[in-house]
Amino acid sequence: MLKRMIWVGIGIAVGVIVVRKVTKAAESVTPGGVAERVSGAGAEMKESFKAFWADVSEAKQAKEAELFDAIERGEDIQPLLNDDENDPAAPGRLY
Repeated sequence: MLKRMIWVGIGIAVGVIVVRKVTKAAESVTPGGVAERVSGAGAEMKESFKAFWADVSEAKQAKEAELFDAIERGEDIQPLLNDDENDPAAPGRLY
C-alpha cells in the first residue's frame, strides 16, 4: 500500500510539472504571448539604439571640442578633419 502511495505521489508531481510546461508553451504561441515577446524585443532594441546614440553623441562632442581647441590656438584644422585619410573604409568616402 505504501509503495502505491509513493508511485501515486510521483505520478501527481510529474503530471503537475508536465501540465505547467505545456500551459507555458501554449501561452507563448497565443497572440498575447507573441505580442509580449515582440514588445520585449522592441524594448531591447530601443535600449540598444539609445546606447549607440549616446556613444555617437559622446564621440561627436569630443571631436567638436578638439576642433574648437585647435581653432582657438590658431592651428590648421585640416589634419583633424582628415583623420581617416589613409583608411579606404572610412565612412563618407565616395571613392
